[in-house]
Amino acid sequence: MKKFEGIFESIIFSSRWVQAPIYGGLVIASCLYTYKFIEELIHLCISVGGIKEEVLMLGILTLVDISMVLNLLIMVIVGGYATFVSRIRLENHEDRPDWLEKIDAGTLKVKLAGALVGISGIHLLKSFINITNKDVDQVKWQIVIHVVFLFSTLMLAYTEKVLHFSHAKKH
Repeated sequence: MKKFEGIFESIIFSSRWVQAPIYGGLVIASCLYTYKFIEELIHLCISVGGIKEEVLMLGILTLVDISMVLNLLIMVIVGGYATFVSRIRLENHEDRPDWLEKIDAGTLKVKLAGALVGISGIHLLKSFINITNKDVDQVKWQIVIHVVFLFSTLMLAYTEKVLHFSHAKKH
């Protein structure tokens, strides 16, 4: 029975590799979103002379939004892979991000939630800039969603702080 248990546990542990293709797919999705960034940047460069300042600002906010979504994807890809699939051995790499050594599932959740608050804030700012073309109810819902994201992020961060403090206190 012990041998069967060992084999079964090995299979369960190896099942983490099922997630690897998902992270690979997210890398491809990052490339697709980068294409959209370049497309929007070229569009802004070509049309900058004939557009209003508000339209330019909305275009720039779109670029910032894409950048933040890509940052979120990188956190999910690198942090998720390193946390749930396999260690990424970059100890001597000059471009190794500092946050990679401090990442765990809780920290990753807080970072992701913070990124969602930033992305939601960009969408809300775009709505405020373009408020005359927006439905008031739609903007109200965006505000509600943004506040919920903000509150959730604060609660996640507080929970992580309490858990880390109590864990450090035990050791």
